[in-house]
Amino acid sequence: MSGTLFGIGVGPGDPDLITLKAHKILQAVPVIAYPAPEQGDSLARRIAAPHIPDGRREIVIRIPLDMTQSPDRSSYDRAADDIAAVLRGGEDVAIICEGDPFFYGSFMYLFDRLGADVPVQVVPGISSLMACASAALMPLVARDETLFVLPATMAEADLRARLEMAEAAAIIKLGRHAAKVIKILGDLDLLAAARYISHATLPDQRICPLSDVAPDDVPYFAMILVRRKGVGS
Repeated sequence: MSGTLFGIGVGPGDPDLITLKAHKILQAVPVIAYPAPEQGDSLARRIAAPHIPDGRREIVIRIPLDMTQSPDRSSYDRAADDIAAVLRGGEDVAIICEGDPFFYGSFMYLFDRLGADVPVQVVPGISSLMACASAALMPLVARDETLFVLPATMAEADLRARLEMAEAAAIIKLGRHAAKVIKILGDLDLLAAARYISHATLPDQRICPLSDVAPDDVPYFAMILVRRKGVGS
């Protein structure tokens, strides 16, 4: 009988923001897998570290962070093969990822490869979207407003068109695309309605007006929140 594949969201960075259910599963599973950059440590592993008992077997999934529109997914293919072998042996595997597994989470790519063949449970986590709004003390939407979640990696014309119609927006995955986003927001007279948050809930968290941000010094894990109206409007 196959083991169960768990997709575990461990939250945006603060280890205390992991759910009780995620903690319980991490205490029980024999094998833990997680994404990591080609060089260096895994953010997901660092977040979950206080909750992972000694002696667990670990599968490190090395993934390029700067992917093109047609990215090489071979790292997920290899990881899926390794994880499938463990599951076929009857052992459970927990794949941990920062934020939520199904909100731009790397888990979804492994789910696509394995989900049809093994039992799966997904444990939601606090996403960066919720963490940034809370850290900035900036409500996302109210009443019948709509929220756009927009990757900064979008083509400039597409990003501009969506921001023109958005009542509220969260612009994610900033990194080297920050200058493009700031220019668009300036052109649309939205700079005053925007707030910048990076590394939300982590010790190096930064929250500031967008006018204080140097575009060349923006990390990948940064977000701009935009809201045209106040809560009382």
